[in-house]
Amino acid sequence: MPPRETKPQEWIHRFTKATRMLSIWSLGMMYTVVGFRHFSDPNFFTQIVPPGLPFPKELVFFTGGWEIFNGTLLFFNKTRKMAAISTAILLVTVFPANIYLALYETPQLALDVTQAQALRRLPFQFTLLFLACWHSRQENTFNKNVLGSLLFYPTVAYFLSL
Repeated sequence: MPPRETKPQEWIHRFTKATRMLSIWSLGMMYTVVGFRHFSDPNFFTQIVPPGLPFPKELVFFTGGWEIFNGTLLFFNKTRKMAAISTAILLVTVFPANIYLALYETPQLALDVTQAQALRRLPFQFTLLFLACWHSRQENTFNKNVLGSLLFYPTVAYFLSL
């Protein structure tokens, strides 16, 4: 008996399910590692805290702890939804730092990035936000699974290239 042919939609479903798990584990690791970097090299992050915000070093430690918390809890099914929602909130909270980096020369010089590099980073914050929402639900629509799978690979490639 010849092997059963797989319908394209079945193949896509398996691919997106595997990609979602790879995304959860990869981004969980990324958030955890970056969170620890907030503690090992806080000066790197204080450079992009917008002026006028009080206690920049404490904010860096707080957001680093928040990233470690989110990254760690993303690994577990029981805490994944809470971690994903918390990650989405974190991404919105730190977005002003990314805007500050993109618009002003002082943080660009401090981090040795060009304005073009900083501007290229901004859209990836939205893809990370979408991926966090994708991770927050056990079941997603077919279209969300395809979009999440398509966004994950270039997002990870971009952050690994930094």
